[in-house]
Amino acid sequence: MTGANDGTNGDGANGDGANGDGAETGDMGGESTDASVRIRGIYTTALTELLADEGIDVVQASPPIRERFDAALPPAPADATVATTDDRQGIGVVGRGAAVAAVVDAARSVGRDALAWRDPVSRDAVYAGEVTETLGSGAVVELGTGDGMGDETGDGTEDETTDGDGDGDGDGDGLPVATRERSGFLPYSKTDEHIEEGDRLRVQVREVAPPWGDDRPLLDTTIRVQRPLATLVRSGGGASGGGASGGGTGSRSGGPATGGPELADLLPTDPPEGWRVDWGRAADDADLDALGAALEMGRDRALDLEDGVADAADPAERAPDREWAGDATAWVWFGRESRFGLDERRRAVTATMAGHHRTKAATERATAAVDFVEAVCPGASRGADGSGADGSGADASGADGFPFDAVTRQFGPTAGDRVRIDHGKPDGRAFSLGTGEVTRRDPDGTVVVEREMSGRGTYDALGVEQQAGDVAVTKLTEGKWWYPTVYRGDDGEKRGTYVNVCTPVEVFPAAVRYVDLHVDVVKHPDGTVERVDDDELDAAVAAGYLPEALAEKARSVASAVENAL
Repeated sequence: MTGANDGTNGDGANGDGANGDGAETGDMGGESTDASVRIRGIYTTALTELLADEGIDVVQASPPIRERFDAALPPAPADATVATTDDRQGIGVVGRGAAVAAVVDAARSVGRDALAWRDPVSRDAVYAGEVTETLGSGAVVELGTGDGMGDETGDGTEDETTDGDGDGDGDGDGLPVATRERSGFLPYSKTDEHIEEGDRLRVQVREVAPPWGDDRPLLDTTIRVQRPLATLVRSGGGASGGGASGGGTGSRSGGPATGGPELADLLPTDPPEGWRVDWGRAADDADLDALGAALEMGRDRALDLEDGVADAADPAERAPDREWAGDATAWVWFGRESRFGLDERRRAVTATMAGHHRTKAATERATAAVDFVEAVCPGASRGADGSGADGSGADASGADGFPFDAVTRQFGPTAGDRVRIDHGKPDGRAFSLGTGEVTRRDPDGTVVVEREMSGRGTYDALGVEQQAGDVAVTKLTEGKWWYPTVYRGDDGEKRGTYVNVCTPVEVFPAAVRYVDLHVDVVKHPDGTVERVDDDELDAAVAAGYLPEALAEKARSVASAVENAL
């Protein structure tokens, strides 16, 4: 997945910091379901423990994870794949609809600020696309709306987990559809044709991207059915007619055109005519039954894709529109509370410092440091209440034990650094409110950021016009559900205060992150206090973007801030 870390190890460079010595093993109990899931990235141990309790089978686990859980976690076919996003803020889940829904439901249970969306641009979906812009290395392709759904069942139909009415409100399974542009990026290297603006061609979504990021889904003109154990590639399946040749069961994805697992030649099933199979690296450890099941699943999927596009009109007549639904695709964004909930899950398996996932999510540079601390100081493991592994109370790190002072001194931000304020929205989007200078950093978790305003437009809800030289002074405290911004003119006169109610603030080295919860409180220059945008909060709940429990928290925080002002 674009924007997703699908590494070969567990939750970090050493499989989430497995040290082997004295590490406890996880209980892989729980009543089994029909779903099987492959997991990669910094949340692997916590999610493996969580999903096992939900009766979801974890397969194709890395060696450190198998060792940590003292379980086989075999290289069997996966119904869904879970991968940490490249920015480490959440996970992408791709696969059969029922399995994706089960994983998302479990992931959302770890904290009130875990938010999830279905992606309207599903992986492997096939589109009649229209080129709208040509860039240096590729083209932007408009994909059209289709019905906004992936193939939730994996058999070309839509089951009960699908928003069957196609209105994009997610009422088929309680999961809303993310708000995003329905376009993708086609590298010139992925087509044999010379393409220009206005051209129409058949494309497939190769890699998806989280809605809160800046990347577009990555497109290709070669048609594939992607699975971790076995990917089927169609000969002449793209707009250019290239990409794959011949048939058979012997090639390895990412390797030479020959080879593959030794048992592949013994399989009773062949790819459909005009398709070949690329075996994934995990196939080397799979038994004959697993290989056969993977190839059979891929074959059925490929035949369904063939049926889906066989009767489609020529892209020149149809674009932009969707021709085949592809895999169910969803995203889960973890807020600070959720990351600490994942810490608790991981702590049930192995030594886990307070803020393990919070620290690793902040910067990739922190991964090795966190793994080292947990390897040499297993007693540093602390619960969300600040209690240590030995039952001791919280230390000076804070009520939840998170060592904010040590983490920010090591990785930033500190006074003089520049940071963005990344403003997430409940519909899955995110944008920057601007970049400013950190003028103060307190060990208790507070940073003060100053931004010079553009002097254009007005300040939201304050009804005051911006002026050249205005400065916004924002005080952000780690873990708080709100933060104030004071706007001042170049003469120092206060032009108003805006208090944003949001998910718990996370102060990362390059950006401060949260998701806006719509309702806010403002204080006008004359001292009048006003609470605003309750209607937007109510609308977000009605649309399924925010759970009622999170909305209630937002209302409670807004009331407290209003009374305090």
